[in-house]
Amino acid sequence: MGIWVVARLTFKEAARKKILWTALVVGLGFLVLFALAEHYQSFGPRVTPLVRRQIINAQFVVGLYSLNFLLLAMTVLTSVDTLSGEIASGTIHALATKPIRRYELLLGKWLGFVGMMTLFLTLIVSGLAGAHHWITHAQTHHLFRGMALMWLESVLLLNLTFLFGTSLSTLTNGVLALGLHGVAFLGGWIEQFGMLTNSQPVANIGVLASIVMPSEALWRRAASEIQSPVLSATGFSPFGSGATPSAAMVGYAVCYTAVSLVLALRLFSRRDL
Repeated sequence: MGIWVVARLTFKEAARKKILWTALVVGLGFLVLFALAEHYQSFGPRVTPLVRRQIINAQFVVGLYSLNFLLLAMTVLTSVDTLSGEIASGTIHALATKPIRRYELLLGKWLGFVGMMTLFLTLIVSGLAGAHHWITHAQTHHLFRGMALMWLESVLLLNLTFLFGTSLSTLTNGVLALGLHGVAFLGGWIEQFGMLTNSQPVANIGVLASIVMPSEALWRRAASEIQSPVLSATGFSPFGSGATPSAAMVGYAVCYTAVSLVLALRLFSRRDL
């Protein structure tokens, strides 16, 4: 019961933060810009229907890429001080002294942020897919699979902010979480360049970065699921099939996410408040 009470309070508190509403406004502005661009997009007579479909699909993937970045930024910025900030200010004592266990407190906060992030993801991706279909009449490939992987990527970063927040300051927590994602982002491109140039040592460096932080691997797998098979085969987009993360990497990311939350629970239960 205590978990759901804390989850509800956390969701309400997160909803009052200006960061969330700013992200929603930015997301809405992006959807309007994307819809206008697709509405006025024209193709010359030499563009075949097949090429036209691939271009339209690539546009959608690029739009989704931008929204994925917005989702991750919103996740980190809204949750980065939920533990470290409250511990430093002492406000967490108001809950910790009540008849509620520490794991219930942390899990309740976690569920509140997961609910907020899930709602945000559903709204922005549904808006993008709806506008894309309404304007272009194109069908999106495996949208729910892609959304599930984007959701997992966001939960992974959320868990890391909780884990780092048990012992680090708010600023250090945010820098470390976003820094690790930056390493993953760079590693993903290094792996793709390695595959493109048939340089296995370079590709291995990218794989190693994904092992350290698998967030970008989840996005590349999501993009591979959503984009058309022709784009994946030709490498027309920056998310070509040559460097698509395997199912084993997705499984590793799931374990990575779960272990991060378990470690956060363990450290928080031992933290001297």
